[in-house]
Parts: sequence; C-alpha cells; structure tokens
Amino acid sequence: METDAEQAGEVAANSVFDVLLEVWLSVDQQVANLLLPSRLTQFAILISCFLIATVLARWIGPRFYDRMKSLEGWPKWRLRVLLTIHRRLRLLLFVVLAWSSTGVMAGVTPFTSRRYLLALAATIATAWFLVAIATRIVNNRFLRRTVTWGLWIYVTLFYLGQLDTTAQLLESIAIEVGEMRVSALGVVKALVVTAILFTAARIASRTSAARVQKNEDISPSMQVLMVKFLQVVLYGVAFFIGLKAIGADLTGLAVLSGAIGVGLGFGLQKVVSNLVSGIIILLDKSIKPGDVISLGETFGWIQSLGARYVSVVTRDGKEYLIPNEDLITGQVVNWSHTNAFVRLDIHFGTAYQDDPHLVRKIAIDAAKSVDRVLTTKPPVCHIIGFGDSSVDYTLRFWIEDPTGGLANIRGNVFLALWDAFKENGVSIPFPQREVRMLGDEDEDLRA
Repeated sequence: METDAEQAGEVAANSVFDVLLEVWLSVDQQVANLLLPSRLTQFAILISCFLIATVLARWIGPRFYDRMKSLEGWPKWRLRVLLTIHRRLRLLLFVVLAWSSTGVMAGVTPFTSRRYLLALAATIATAWFLVAIATRIVNNRFLRRTVTWGLWIYVTLFYLGQLDTTAQLLESIAIEVGEMRVSALGVVKALVVTAILFTAARIASRTSAARVQKNEDISPSMQVLMVKFLQVVLYGVAFFIGLKAIGADLTGLAVLSGAIGVGLGFGLQKVVSNLVSGIIILLDKSIKPGDVISLGETFGWIQSLGARYVSVVTRDGKEYLIPNEDLITGQVVNWSHTNAFVRLDIHFGTAYQDDPHLVRKIAIDAAKSVDRVLTTKPPVCHIIGFGDSSVDYTLRFWIEDPTGGLANIRGNVFLALWDAFKENGVSIPFPQREVRMLGDEDEDLRA
C-alpha cells in the first residue's frame, strides 16, 4: 500500500501537470491568434519600430549624455532620472514610436483588432519604462535588479492575461516541511514584499537620521545610538514580515534564535563584549565623534563610532580601528571630553648673560602673537633650573582647537620665539666641547 507521503506527492504532481496543460493550451491559442495576417502586419510594424528606436538611440545617446554632463547645480535626484532615461533611451523611443503607430492605425482603420497588438506592445513597453524609473529609489544593485525584473514579469503577465494561470502554476510547485508548506508563489511574494519593505526601511531610516542629526539638543553620541537603533528596528521588522509572507513559523524561529544566541555568547565573547562596550560608550557620552583622544601611541580625533570599533584618524591620515572594549578597559586621554581647552608646554634655554625678566616677557609676547594661542588664558613663562650652559625655561599656553593639531602649534610658537630672540639679541646657547687627539699630546711632551 502507498504511504501518505507518496499519495501527497502524486496529487501534487497531477496538480502541476494539470496547470501546465492549461498554460500550454492558453499559450497555443494566443500564438494561433498572433499568426493571423492582420497580426503579422502589426508584428512587422513593431519590429520596424524597434530597429528605428535602436538607430535613433545610438545617434541621440552620446549627445544627450554630453548635454547631461553640462548641467551643473541640478539636484541629484534629477540627474539620476536623466541618467535612467539615458540608459533606457531605446525603450523610451520604442514607446513613442509604438504609440505613434497605434494612433496612425486608429486613423486608418476603425477595426480595433488591426491595432490590438500595437496597443498591447506599447502598453507593456510603457509599463516597463515606468518600472525602470520607479526602481531607481532602490540603492542596492542586486535588490534593484530583482525588483525591476520581478515587476517587468508581473506587468507583462498582467497585460497578457496570464497572471492567474501563472499564479496557479507557481502555487502548485511547493515543498512541505512538517506542517509548513512553501510554494514558489510564496517565495516570490516574500522576495517582493521584503524588497519593498527594505527599501521603505532605508528611506525611513535616512529621513529619521537626517532629522535626528539636525536636532542640536541631542548629543552626538545619542544621535548615533538613536540612528543605529532605528535601523535595527526597521530592518528587523522588514525581515520578519518577509518571513511571515512565506508562512514561516516565527515561534520556532524564536526558539532557534535563543539557542543560537547561547552558542554565540560562548563562541563570540570578544565580539559581544565589543558590542556591549559600544552601547556603553554611546550611553555614558565619554567618547563622541569629533573628540580628540590619545590611546597608547595613537593620537587623533574620533571619525565615527561603530558597533564593534571606533574609527580614529591621526594627523598623518592613518585611520585606526580601535575595538570598543579597549576604550572601556584601557586608559584613554580625551582632550575634549568636558571642554576643548588644552594646555601645552615647551622648553627652551638662554645664555646666562641674558636678563631672565626680559626673556620671560619676550617669550610671553611671542606666544601671544601666534594665532591659535588663547589670550583669554594668557601664556606664562617660568624658570625651571640653571643648566650647565643655559638658564632653562618652560613656556605654557592654552589652545581650544586640539583637532587642528598639537605639533604644528608647538612649531609655530618655537618659530615665534626664534624671531623674537633674534630681534632682541637673546642668544640660545649650545654645549661646546674640546676634542684633543692623544697623538698630538705625545708630540707636545717630547718637544
């Protein structure tokens, strides 16, 4: 005796065969109608329209592209529409020629059948062109192609009257896993729904991110956290709705996700630690985009905060990706945590014959003359010791823009000191040593 699974397989096979037979009979009837003499004439007209559109597209295309490159100051969405028109120029010209031919045939003969094929081809081509324009809002290239081809197939089947028959065929092709039945039609619907929802989620997340970033009452770290949270929620909703569209049991998926989460917790401890550390950094606002930090030998400013790492850009253009855990557990110097004021010290020495009071005054005035040195926090100069060949000083000054660099401001202050000392006759001593050769001493003793 046959099992239930074998009987279900035979029923499914017979159902698919019946639907295929129905589709074949319908297509055979339409092909027979297309081979009528009046339809062959319309076929010839459509082929002529396609050839003319191809020739015109090759002639107009380069000129249209040159004209498009000369447009400056136009919004990006307009330029994208023009670029899509340029890429679909042959289709657009075919639409114009097909509708023109339909109008001419309507004026020549009152019989609808003699222009039916022309109107049908013009309608489908118009729908294809509108789909190509509308799907430009999808940025992902693979997703955009999937949506475009899916909509092209849909509108073609719709205008040919084969939508219900094709739906029955796709519904009859299915696999069963336990109590869940997944059909080809369900998969197609899920792909279309997921693509639409992902596109809507992307647009919503971009709009929300722009509004959040314009709100000056929200700190930069909280802005990043809110944007990331919105993206996770929107894309998560789109994903689960796509699964629901194919009839997936989300209860079983929740149990599976819990088991996977436990396994990932043990196997990916570092990754999870970095993720949690990133959330802590965003919440406690200890580090935010634009801050100047020092971590070990790395000195630079925060470019962006990621889920796993922080991007730090140094003055020489190097970008370091520092794990979030290192910023939580390590000692980090945040030069602009509570404010942007930074004090810098430079050391120099002058000769003993130079008046220390005059040297201090010259040094302070020289520091004040540098652009980035703050005058609201005046520079100070102190004697820190009497060296072997010089009187040693420390010059301290404040800046409020550490993102502009520290080495360059030190260099500018040193240069101002050099010019001021040279102008006022202050000398900077350097050690001098006398070197005597042993051979010369022996000759002197002999003499």
